[in-house]
Amino acid sequence: MGKVYVFDHPLIQHKLTYIRDVKTGTKEFRELVDEVASLMAFEATRDLPLEDVEIETPVCKTKSKVIAGKKLGIVPILRAGIGMVDGFLKLMPAAKVGHVGLYRDPETLQPVEYYVKLPNDVEERDFIVVDPMLATGGSAVEAINSLKKRGAKNIKFMCLIAAPEGVEIVKEAHPDVDIYIAALDEKLNDHGYIVPGLGDAGDRLFGTK
Repeated sequence: MGKVYVFDHPLIQHKLTYIRDVKTGTKEFRELVDEVASLMAFEATRDLPLEDVEIETPVCKTKSKVIAGKKLGIVPILRAGIGMVDGFLKLMPAAKVGHVGLYRDPETLQPVEYYVKLPNDVEERDFIVVDPMLATGGSAVEAINSLKKRGAKNIKFMCLIAAPEGVEIVKEAHPDVDIYIAALDEKLNDHGYIVPGLGDAGDRLFGTK
């Protein structure tokens, strides 16, 4: 059964306050999202397996730890998820990056896949799907569906801010997926925005309206 992790690290919470603030401009917003993504990546990779290798220090030979050949993939949900990718790659430069693009059908209001590009070795790789917001949960569920349809077996989902409604939807649809959240907010409003939230993450990252 997948678990839900809400990070309470002081650095994450401090930076999240400025991410939420309406006075924070595009440049600073982008930098803060990048920094928080790195901090979250540090926590979310805590369970990576290690193995011993022998090295030689300037003093002597010794055994030390390295990550045990784990192949990782970062998959942003277009477009806002792109803002979290570089934060991961600073810590894990060897990770491959896939992309999932979704749009909302104007009639059904359901997310529809329009673009998917993943590494070739999908079945051998652990994936972390990233998106700043987990609101209704529809996009997250569909993005995870897209990976599973192509053979992905080990998937985590990570976001900055989540609404309780979205967390429940993802848990119900994908009970095997762990969810990592910087802040679990109060609710969704009538327009599907997270309250208090941070507004539209894509617009704030890319300076659009």
